[in-house]
Formats: sequence, structure tokens, C-alpha cells
Amino acid sequence: MFSKILIANRGEIACRVAATARRLGIRSVAVYSDADAHARHVAACDEAWRLGPAAARESYLRGDLILDIARRTGAQAIHPGYGFLSENEAFARAVEQAGLVFVGPPADAIAAMGSKSAAKALMERAGVPLVPGYHGNDQDPVLLAREAARIGFPVLIKASAGGGGKGMRIVERPEQFDAMLASCKREAANAFGDDAVLIERYVTRPRHIEIQVFADRHGHCVHLFERDCSVQRRHQKVLEEAPAPGMTEARRLAMGEAAVAAARAVGYVGAGTVEFIAEQSGRFHFMEMNTRLQVEHPVTEMITGFDLVEWQLRVAAGEPLPAAQSSLRIRGHALEARIYAENPERNFLPSIGTLHHLRTPAATAFTHLAEGRAAGAGHDEPAPVRIDSGVRAGDTITPFYDPMIAKLIVWGRDRDHALARMTQALAAFEVVGPATNVAFLLRLVGCEAFAHADLDTGLIERERATLLPAPAKPSLIERAIAAAAVLAGEIEEAAASDRASGHCDPWNRRDGWRASGWLRRSMPFAAAGQPCPVDVEYAPAGWTVRDGDESTCIASLRWSPAERRLRGLVGERAFEVGVVLDGETLHLFTADGPLTLGYAPPLAHVGEEAADESRLTAPMPGKVIGLLVEPGAQVTRGQALLVMEAMKMEHTISAPADGKVAAIRFAVGEQVAEGAQLVDFVPRG
Repeated sequence: MFSKILIANRGEIACRVAATARRLGIRSVAVYSDADAHARHVAACDEAWRLGPAAARESYLRGDLILDIARRTGAQAIHPGYGFLSENEAFARAVEQAGLVFVGPPADAIAAMGSKSAAKALMERAGVPLVPGYHGNDQDPVLLAREAARIGFPVLIKASAGGGGKGMRIVERPEQFDAMLASCKREAANAFGDDAVLIERYVTRPRHIEIQVFADRHGHCVHLFERDCSVQRRHQKVLEEAPAPGMTEARRLAMGEAAVAAARAVGYVGAGTVEFIAEQSGRFHFMEMNTRLQVEHPVTEMITGFDLVEWQLRVAAGEPLPAAQSSLRIRGHALEARIYAENPERNFLPSIGTLHHLRTPAATAFTHLAEGRAAGAGHDEPAPVRIDSGVRAGDTITPFYDPMIAKLIVWGRDRDHALARMTQALAAFEVVGPATNVAFLLRLVGCEAFAHADLDTGLIERERATLLPAPAKPSLIERAIAAAAVLAGEIEEAAASDRASGHCDPWNRRDGWRASGWLRRSMPFAAAGQPCPVDVEYAPAGWTVRDGDESTCIASLRWSPAERRLRGLVGERAFEVGVVLDGETLHLFTADGPLTLGYAPPLAHVGEEAADESRLTAPMPGKVIGLLVEPGAQVTRGQALLVMEAMKMEHTISAPADGKVAAIRFAVGEQVAEGAQLVDFVPRG
């Protein structure tokens, strides 16, 4: 086994690999960019070395710098994690040529699967079922359009070198094809440096099911069952689970055998994932093979009881696989939710900012599924909740990398049990700072389609009205709890002042007593940019909260400043919430999920600027990559005006109404800040 490895990655996967290395007695070396100098993964490793500036191209994608650090530190192997250089054939070869071990498949296997087109041709020869499509090298747009017509619409255009949902477009009608092809090629070139695409028949209501495979250098190859990754937004996974709901033993066997055949066809070694499109009938087709560990590998670990990073290290060190296919068993059910800094209400745009507050449910950070157990010893019951994260409170989500905050993984005896645990854990996940998808995930796991495993990759879009409802005015009960939080904070502030001064100041009392009666005040709450105030009447035994003819009472408040927890009564109902006041925003974390309210009169006007149709601003920091109209152009509502690229994703800025483009303020290639006005737009009178 190795004595020292270098982890050529960042964030939660670097922390994850470091945890297993530490348990095995292997020293680990972290690398970091300037943006990550104080990151969690830097602290998780035994030593850390600077790579370069924040941009990935100048740091985490610099294989030459990583190899130099590996030589200088005496690392014997390099673990690439996922993303960055994990599937880079040239880097894998360079590692091998430097006399080091690449903790991953041989470079030839990466090359074979790196091109989706070449991989599909190889799979066809190996007898693995494929979706009808075009996987050729001729990229003439006229030929591609003709092939799309031959296959039959709808079709899927996909970047041949792609992954992570980037460079992918669904084309419903022939007249959309040329524009979609151009957009797909542009995004593929930006993300992968290669604009080649393939075209496939788009399977309606497909499920995305993948098989975890593992092979060693001794001729052994196994699969560790399946994961269902059907719940996606923008072709990127949101929720994953293992095993796949509704999977029969016969289909599991057939898919497992096909995945192993795919791995053997390329002489695979190490951890890999063979991804299939599955039709509702159960028929399945090879989609691609990811030649690395997947983000969602924890659900496989939870149901099998094995540490897959340990398996990677043992195989890379020349050891045989720790277990044979006949000894592998599924136990229970596991779900993984990806907690992202993003805004679901704004088409899942990534969000950036400092994590002012971060509290997670009681969980086990990944150390090992059963400490001290031999690598092939089987399955102990895992902890019910596990969190893999690369950030801490006080860290900043930057525009340079993936905006993942954490992976929340739960295990249960069966799917219903796991689903109940996931709901409970999501409700206990507290984040203040950037926008997050926690409330969206709570609605997702609670929606009828997901609860009943009515799964396909269009679930989120199909259930959009339920998952992304229009903003609603908070109930009087919710606003009463918000009022209770404000009152508790004021009472604690007065008590702290008295403690500091050493005496009780009668003028500092916050009980609402007045010589002429009891205080009545208005609390100017706002939600979604709209005012929703309440009146609060003080009384000796508590407070009455009113909104018009509605009223309720709050009493028995108990505030714990250290825990930021508030307990009390609303009417006859006991409540407990987490409370964080961040500037003029009040965050409440309830058993039903997070609730955010503005608490300052200026916030009542937030909606006015957003409604100004003459302002078309950048939704986040990024770069202008395409101008689709000229200044002076007359446009219609919804017409695309320009395209931005941010976090390797394209974002189209469209006309909010019929009108005229008066001016375009940025040229192609220019960087823009969040909120920068991009277009001067004049609505048609």
C-alpha cells in the first residue's frame, strides 16, 4: 500500500479521499488555488501546496504543476477525484510516465470511453445495447440535420467529449435543430475544448440508471449494483438512490452483466460507472461510461457496506478486489441529495456568497462505514445520516467552481424509511448566505411522483407547479413565529445590556408596559418583495399578533443564543425554530423547512426594481459569449438577446416584452459582474 498520495482535487471529494487515506495510515497532500487557500480540504490533508490563481485553467487543470508537487513531496500516487483531470487521458499518461500511480483506469481505457461516439461504436461490437443514433466523425451541420431527420424527432444532441449535463440539447422539431446545434457546439467547446457532437433518439420518459463497476489488474471485474439518477435539472443530477425502485432481479442481472462486459471491452481497472437510459418498459440502452468515481458513490457504499475509495487505493496498489461478485449483497435503501448554492426560482442559477451560518443535521462525517473492518468483510448497518462536504461556516461559495455545499446521504431499512429520514434531515439543514435548493429538495422528496417512485428525467419539469410554486404570502402563524423571533432577540439584547452594565435599567425594559396602557406596534415583514406586516399587542402574559381580522397569541418564549433556537407557543401549538437575522433578512428554520422574511421597510420595495422592464441585468458573474441581436433591433417578448457563460453553463438573456434594443453594453468575451446592466431595452408603448 502507498505511504503518501496527492489528491488532485478540491472540495468535498478531496475531503472524502483524505478521510479514507487517514484511516488507512496514508499521508495525503492537498493542492489548492488562491481561492481555496483556507479551504476545508487544505486542513483535511497532512500537507498542502499552492497551485496558482483561482481560475481552474491556471490551477486545478495544470497537470504539470500537480506532477511537480507530487515529485517534490514524495507522493507515490495521485488520486484525481472527479471532474478536473480525472478523465484526462494525457494527464493519466503523464502520471504513469513520471513513475507514479494514477488512481484510476489505464490511459487507454480513458481514451476509449472519452469520446462518446467512439465508446458507442466499441459497445456495439461488445454486444451492449445502444440507443439508435449517429456517432460518426463527420460534423457537417447539413449531415447532422439529415441524420436527425433519419433518427426521428425528438432527438438529443450531446457533446461527444461531454459530461455533467453540459453540451446537451433536446430538439423537439426540425426547425429548432440548427440553433440548438450551434448552442450545443459552443457550450461544448467552452467546457471541453471540443465541439464534436453525437445525435440520438430521445427516449420519452427515460430513467437514468447507472451500474457501479470495479476491476483489478488480476482479471477480476464485478458490479456493485445500480443507482437511479433520474431526478435531474438541466441534465444534472439532483437526487440519487440505490437500489433503483422497481428493479427486478432479472433486469439487475442483465444490466450488471452488460456493465461488466463494457468494462472488460476496454481493459478497465479501478472504479467506473456504466450509465444506461432505461425505458419505462424496462428496456435499457448504453449511454456512456464515466471512467472515475461518481459524485453519487456514497449511496452504493451505504447499501453494500464497502468503502469505494479504499477499493480504489487497494486496486491501484496492485491488490486484487476485496470481494467477489457472489459475496456482494444489497442491504436497505439509500438516498443522496445534493445541497447546492443555487436559486431554483431563477432557473437554478448558481448563487455565490459567504456562508454566514451553516448547521447540518446530526450526522457522521465520512470516516468509515465500520471502523476497523477488513476491506472485504461485508455490511454493518451504516449511520442513518451521512454528510460529505468541503465547506464550513464562514467559507465563501465563489464563481470559480461547482457551487455544491454538501451531499446529504441517508440510509433506511427500505425506501419509505430512507425517504422519511431524508425529509427530516433536509428540514434540519440550515444555510444563511447564498441562496440554496434546500426548500426545493424538501418539496421534491415530498411530492407524490417521487414518493411513489414515478421516476423519469422529466420529473422536475413535469411537477414544476408543485416544486416551484408562485411565492405565497406567509400564513399568520408563520409571521407570528417571525414576530416571536424578533421579540426574543430584543429581550435578549436588553438582558445583555443589563448584564454588561451590572444593573437593571428600567428604561431598557422590553415588556411593552406604558403608563397609558400596553404597547401596540407594527412589524414590517416582507416576503418575495411584497409587504406582509403584522400588528403586535403586548400584554402581561404574552403578545397578540394581528393581520386584519385574523389574530393569534404567542407566549412562553425561550431563546437560546448559543444554539440560535427559539421555543414557545403560538396559540396552543408548541414550536421550535432556528433563527438567524442576517442584515435585514430574517431566516427561520422550521420542521417544514426554511422560511425567509424581510424585516426592514426598505425591503418592502424589493419588487419594484425587478419589475423595471428597461433593465436587463446579469444574473451572476460571468462572460458574454454571444450577441444575438444588434442595437436598434425590434424584438418580441421571449426573444433571445445575448448569451452569458458562467460556471461552464450557458445562460440566455431574453426580451421581457415586445420592444426595442436601444444599446448593448458589453462585447463578446467581456467579463460582467452580477447585477451589471447588459442591455438598454425600451418596451413597446
